This record gives sequence, structure tokens and C-alpha cells, in this order.
Amino acid sequence: MLRIADSHHVLVRAFSALQQQASLLSLSELAEWLGTALEAERARIEIALSFVDKIVDELQAAGCQVTTIKTLDHWPDFGSDIDLYTTADDKSIIRVLVHKLKGHAEPRSWGDRLARKWNFALPNLRELVEIHSQRLGQTGEQTMLARRFVTRRKLKQVDGYALPVPAPEERIIVATLQRMYRHFYFRLSDILNTAAMLDNDAVDFWELRAAANLGGIWPGVATYLKIASDYVERYRGTALPLSEDVLQAAQFGGQKLRVQNCFLRIPILPEGASLYARQVGWATTSRNLPATLRLSLLPPLASIAALSYRLTGSDKGVW
Repeated sequence: MLRIADSHHVLVRAFSALQQQASLLSLSELAEWLGTALEAERARIEIALSFVDKIVDELQAAGCQVTTIKTLDHWPDFGSDIDLYTTADDKSIIRVLVHKLKGHAEPRSWGDRLARKWNFALPNLRELVEIHSQRLGQTGEQTMLARRFVTRRKLKQVDGYALPVPAPEERIIVATLQRMYRHFYFRLSDILNTAAMLDNDAVDFWELRAAANLGGIWPGVATYLKIASDYVERYRGTALPLSEDVLQAAQFGGQKLRVQNCFLRIPILPEGASLYARQVGWATTSRNLPATLRLSLLPPLASIAALSYRLTGSDKGVW
């Protein structure tokens, strides 16, 4: 359970509730074990947070606009790496992360280069720092949409730190890009985070649709929300408050989820492929040639990655 809670980024939330119940039931050994796990995780998060603050400060001091993406969405839990989006170019990123903070760049795969993504290892930091430069999306096709992550960012107070985070609408956008167009699986934290925003009436659906239409991913966003809503309804009895246009645009719902290798997976064929085809259609009809060309590289890249994984057990260097 420790492994699953960690992989789903819900360790603090799940173990805090379990520890409380264990204490009430006088299960002292279990409560102590849970407390030890929580203490270790909170110590990890404390160190990681201090690095997030330092990295953001250094980037902004160098004139690089930056936003933390995904990293703080799980609070009080924390992800397995530190994700940032910046409008800075590669040279500025290298200057800060390597020369200023004494880190080193990890080898980049073909997919990383296409998406314009870097991973850095910093001294005394367990997590990798993943930085998206000027682009988002599985092939780096999103540029106009990506700019919203800095133009609409907000400050979030976390354990004494004030850190820039995307607006709620962009939080849903980046989760959709990751889950519906790249990995095709959900973590429990994705559903919990989305439910919290919707239950608190934090999402402007008109703004969300306008943003999604900038990148041709409105069907994917609507489907992401419908899946989250169906999952929540299954376990608490009430669905999430979704607008009518979300329900109409959703291509499918939670009935397509299946558990595989401890994650909640959605089918790549035909459901995932259909969303990809719609995105390509958007890029073509809007005459966005760079996005069309980038998206056209996805099928061969994915095929090469799958072949590499089958032959070697790893797709490293490709995807």
C-alpha cells in the first residue's frame, strides 16, 4: 500500500487518515508504522519545496518567467519530480540550472527534444527538475496555450513559500495533456485534485473551453472531466458539477477505465487515437503548420518506442 499510495501521489492524504483511525482503534503498532512513513515523506517534501523556491527565484532573477506545473497540485502530497514551465530559451535555462545551481542535464530522448523538455539533477536533491521551455504537449505543439501558464499564473502559499502556479483552468489543461494525450492513465491524485477544484467552484468553464480550443483539445478536456466525475460518483454517490457543454463534448467516461499495473488506464485504441486524430484535424484546419508537422511525428515515434521496449525492455532515448 505504501508503494501504491506513493505512485498515486496520495501518501500523505491516505496515511494521515489511516493513522487517525489506527489511533482511535488503539492499533499502536500500525499507527507508529504509518507515522514513520509520514515523517519520511514530509521530510522529503520539505527539502524538495526549498529547492522549488530556490529554482524559481533564480530563474526569475535571470529574467525567466516561470510557473510550477503539476508539482504543487497534489498538496499536501508532492510529486515524484519537480515540473516547471518557462518562457525562457534553452541557453537561459542552462545558465541557471547548470552554471548557477551546479546541476547537470540528464540525457534527452527524441521525445524530450521534440517537446522541448529538459531534466536536471541538482546536488542534494532527490527529485529531478523537469523544465518545459516555451512549449507544452506531447510533441511541443502547444505554444499559444502554453503562454497562458505564465500570463494567468497565481501565487500559492505552501508551508511559508509563495510559489507561482497555473490558474485552475490551466491545471486541468496540463492534466489533460498528460493523461489523455500522452500517458493514457490516471493517478488517484488526478481525480482528487480535479474534484477539489470543481467542488470548490474554482473553475470557470467558459475560460476553460476558450483555453482548450486554443490547442484543439476541448474534446480531451471534456472527456478528462467526465472520467473524473464518473469515478467520484462511483465512490461517493454524487458526480462532480460539470457544465452541459462539458457533458456534450465528452467522448466517453469512466466506464472505459480499467486497472492495470496499479494505475487507472484508458484504452489507446480507439479512444486515445480518436482524440489524437481530432487534435491533428484542428491543427490542419487552423492552418497551424508547425503543430501539424510536430503531431505527425507522434505515431512513428511511439512505434519506435514500443519496438525498443519490446526488444530491450526500455524506451529510454526514444520517448
